[in-house]
Amino acid sequence: MRGPKPQPRPMANAIATAINPPSWLSKHAKHEWRRVMPEIVKRRTLTDADLGGLENYCVAIGRVRQLEALLLDSVDPKLFRMQDAAIKTSRQLAAELGLTPVSRSRPAVRKDDDDGDANPLNIS
Repeated sequence: MRGPKPQPRPMANAIATAINPPSWLSKHAKHEWRRVMPEIVKRRTLTDADLGGLENYCVAIGRVRQLEALLLDSVDPKLFRMQDAAIKTSRQLAAELGLTPVSRSRPAVRKDDDDGDANPLNIS
């Protein structure tokens, strides 16, 4: 029988309150920012240094949605390729931000978990 999944420990310098999306984001990207920001803040895993990654994730999701709207009007193989690339990018960035089921199930790797052994395999 397995115990509960380990939860990531809050980071000391994590963003503690939701931040408004940057004004330059598209409507769809801002919507995604507002959707995921409360969960990320609750987990306390995002720092100021990570905001660029969150912006990029939201841009990619916004692009997926914008391209879907264009594809509803006309079938264009170029748009399908662009949308596929945006989907792949958004999935990769979501995993980095802990926004996928698989990424949330992985144990967190933290600097303070290191036991200080420079040779983790103890090979002489």
